[in-house]
Amino acid sequence: MLIALLVSALVGYALGALPFGYLVARAKGVDIFRAGSGNPGATNVRRVLGRGPGNLVFFLDAAKGAAAAGLPLLASRLGWVSVECVDASIAGIVGLAGGLLGHSFSCFTGFRGGKGVATTVGGFAVLLPWGLLAASVVWITAFLIGRYVSLASILGAVALPIAAWWLGAGRPLVVLAVAVAAFVIVMHRSNIRRLLAGTENRFSRSGGSAPRS
Repeated sequence: MLIALLVSALVGYALGALPFGYLVARAKGVDIFRAGSGNPGATNVRRVLGRGPGNLVFFLDAAKGAAAAGLPLLASRLGWVSVECVDASIAGIVGLAGGLLGHSFSCFTGFRGGKGVATTVGGFAVLLPWGLLAASVVWITAFLIGRYVSLASILGAVALPIAAWWLGAGRPLVVLAVAVAAFVIVMHRSNIRRLLAGTENRFSRSGGSAPRS
C-alpha cells in the first residue's frame, strides 16, 4: 500500500514538474521568469505572448494535473498496482498532491513554478468533476464582475472544498480540496497584496492584462 502511494506521489511530482509555461515561452525566445509577472503560469504566458500560447499552457498544465490524478486510478483499475485497505481514489489524491508540488516547485527550473490553478482544474476534473463545475461557476462569475484573474482563482479555490463537502465527497477528497484552496491562496499572496493596494492587473479584452495603476 505505502509503496503504491509513494509511487503515485513521485509520478505525480514528475508530471507536475514538467515546466510547460517555461518551455512554450522559451520556444518563442522568451524567458518567462523574466517577463511580465515572472510567473510561468498560463495567465502570464498569455499576457506576454498572447492568447494562443497562453491557452496552450493552460491546457498542458491541466492535462498534467489530470494525468497525476488519473494514472494511479487507472493503474489500480487495471490491476497493475494494489492499494489494499485503502480506497483506490486515495492514490489519485496523493498523485494530484504530488503534481501540485511539482508544478509549483519544479526540479527542472530551480524549484520555481506556477500557482497551481490549471493543474488543480485538471486533477479535480478527474477526481470530482461536479465540484470542479461548481468552483468554475464561481470563477467565471467573479472574473466577469471584477476582471481579476487572481481574485477569481482565489474565490474558485475557496469554493472547491465547500462544493466537495456539499456533494458528500469522502473525507480524503474534502481534505485535499481544503489543502488545495489554502495552497492556491498562499501562492497568490503577492496578488492579494496588490488587490488590497489597488494595483493588481485587470484582464483586458485584447488578450492580456491592463497595466498596473
